[in-house]
Amino acid sequence: MAHALDPLEASAARAFRLRPPALLGAVALVLLAGLVSVTQGAAGLPVEGVVRSLLGALPGLNLEQTLTAQQEAVLWQIRLPRTVLAALVGGSLAMAGAGYQGVFRNPLADPYLLGVSAGAGLGAVLALGFGLDLSWGPISALPAAAFLGAIVAVTGSVLVARGSFRDPATLLLAGVAMAALFSAMQTFALTRLDQTRAREVLSWLFGRLATNGWAPVSLLIPYVVVAGLVLLLHARHLDVLRLGDDEARSLGLSPARSRFVIVSAATLITAAAVSVSGLIAFVGLVTPHIVRLLVGHSYRVLVPLSALLGAAFLAFVDIGARTLAAPAELPVGVITAFVGAPFFCFVLWRGRIDR
Repeated sequence: MAHALDPLEASAARAFRLRPPALLGAVALVLLAGLVSVTQGAAGLPVEGVVRSLLGALPGLNLEQTLTAQQEAVLWQIRLPRTVLAALVGGSLAMAGAGYQGVFRNPLADPYLLGVSAGAGLGAVLALGFGLDLSWGPISALPAAAFLGAIVAVTGSVLVARGSFRDPATLLLAGVAMAALFSAMQTFALTRLDQTRAREVLSWLFGRLATNGWAPVSLLIPYVVVAGLVLLLHARHLDVLRLGDDEARSLGLSPARSRFVIVSAATLITAAAVSVSGLIAFVGLVTPHIVRLLVGHSYRVLVPLSALLGAAFLAFVDIGARTLAAPAELPVGVITAFVGAPFFCFVLWRGRIDR
């Protein structure tokens, strides 16, 4: 019955082709956010010099470079890795948010469902506070422990729900219960730490972007590519699931199988993002709603545009985190909450929250 999906696929494809300006605009916004991010900071970099340096790295282009050796080091070893990391984390959380909202048919769903944030937080507390000797390839204990904690929490949620992907409400409630359990353990562990270590843990929990070179980016890219591709390829399934399970089965789709694949991909990409950035709220919750307000509700459009808008949003937020209280640095998660919460309240007030 695979041919029964053709009319829906054709309709979704037409919806996507009708919006090339939106796609081009989103790409341009990401590029603008990246350029502003790498040029702004305590050591200001000239825009022309940065553009020449970036274009000069492309094969076949031999441009005269105007940046000093120190400026080149700041650009390629500090600013650019952090900007790319912000874009990857923002895009990952936004894609995961769109996937969760589609699977659970709940506009309030976000990437931290199923206990991802609580599990990652507990892993970080244990790694930072109690000196667990964990490693993840070239990555230190913190991201390794956060990733493992997130996966354990999600696995617990699925086991509590008895793998009930046929009933999203049961899985959602299991996630709420698991999040409460892991949050309690996290709070208890925090009370056992000394003040210095507790402050370091709280800094991670509030959300931060690492500046130690390309290692976090190298860690995150494989998960973004694999899980992101799965979410993009299953976007049409989310459009079908919007119709209800009975209608989806009549069109030849297995709702339980599709939910399992999408939830697994969204959870994996969220856990990887959280492991390198800490807990950054509202990106995955608000970004899909912005896309819906601008271009519509088809997930064939929503998933890729959410990824691009989420990348640009977090890159702009990181600029504020680095500059608003310079030379001090604000937690990225605090700024996303300041921006995201009022916007989400505005959407709720207008009654424009949709699935």
